[in-house]
Amino acid sequence: MMALNDFGYLDAIKANLDRVKREQGAAITTAASLLADAIAADRLIHVYGGGGHTTLVMGEMFFRAGGLANINPIMETGLSVFNQALKYLELERTENYGAAIMRYYDLQAGDLLIIFHNIGINAATIDAALEARRAGAKIVAVSSSYWQDEMPRDHFIRHSSGQNLFELADVCIDDYNPVGDAAVRVPGCDTPIAPLSNVVDFAIAHWLEIECVRLCVERGVTPPLWSSANVPGGDERNAAALKKYRPLVKSL
Repeated sequence: MMALNDFGYLDAIKANLDRVKREQGAAITTAASLLADAIAADRLIHVYGGGGHTTLVMGEMFFRAGGLANINPIMETGLSVFNQALKYLELERTENYGAAIMRYYDLQAGDLLIIFHNIGINAATIDAALEARRAGAKIVAVSSSYWQDEMPRDHFIRHSSGQNLFELADVCIDDYNPVGDAAVRVPGCDTPIAPLSNVVDFAIAHWLEIECVRLCVERGVTPPLWSSANVPGGDERNAAALKKYRPLVKSL
């Protein structure tokens, strides 16, 4: 049987994940401590994806087997890949849209917001971060320093302020995703393929959960967790969390 040639894709994923684990471990632990603080204070953990495929990471953290039950996804279909592609692309570059989304979800002082956007410079991301700061929320940002550092301050996809997401966050987790995202070049094809960002950001999301649960156990706090709804007894185990969080989380 012929072995699959992935032209270095798996190696690129592993190298990126190894670097994040090695160099961003302290930031992930610091961020996870804020998640554990929110759980100890019986507060929601708000999660936002700043447009396009980064909204999928928000979905990965929500109502997921083994995931935290107090996750509130700041879900906006207009920014997601489930909107028409050209429409979401335009909306994520539209100023005040991200701020309006945040105002609708009514974040309060002391709330925790995780923002995923590996580019970290577009209007829907920066406006959301600015609005969350105005509300007094704490921000954990998962993004790429490469995009933020290498894109000119007057690049047309940027927020008009020229700000980077990492300039607005309390804790910054660098996913090191390269500009352009796609990491594989197949001989004879001029266009790079096979993006890294979602694989890496999904792993960061789960590392945050793992470290948060470890810290909760260490503190003697019981973390609210979902069981798989598809295994015997899953619905019964989830009933108490559903009763508690369904009035609080708009997407349940």
